[in-house]
Amino acid sequence: MKLLGISGSLRQASFNRKLLREAARLTPNAVYTEADLNMPLYDGDLETVEGLPQAVTNLVAQIAAADGVVISTPEYNKGISGVLKNALDWVSRADGNPWLNKPVAIISATAGRGGGERAQTMVQNCMAPFSPHLVLGKEVLVGQVSAQFGDNDRLTNDRYEAGLSALMARLAALSDV
Repeated sequence: MKLLGISGSLRQASFNRKLLREAARLTPNAVYTEADLNMPLYDGDLETVEGLPQAVTNLVAQIAAADGVVISTPEYNKGISGVLKNALDWVSRADGNPWLNKPVAIISATAGRGGGERAQTMVQNCMAPFSPHLVLGKEVLVGQVSAQFGDNDRLTNDRYEAGLSALMARLAALSDV
């Protein structure tokens, strides 16, 4: 299974990236790729003059090639990060729709106790126009995240690991691989 991970945080050592890597580890037979959302802010004038930036073209191709996508989002001020929203806005400008019927799972890791529930809802709302196949069910909301990973960057909480494993099994089952 070709699994694409998209982190709403640009930090290489972010907990959302760690959570994505745990998701990949827990997905049977996954070949994992992590997207790079380091791209300019959406600007219609830039698009008119230069077209889609190469980073956006790369992301669109990665989404199209993936059998399934997992998005891990922090929660910033009760919503998703600007980085993630910007990437979704840019992808919407591409010809075609790489998200159409694509199995997509949403997870989150946050410093607060809520674990990113509002951010996950916002990602679902932002994804709705693209018509992906969202993997719904019990959410993976990792709260107070600094206490949830060990020195090896693996989840230390069995409940979180079991929930993530179940979610990724549902995603894999939908990927037709």
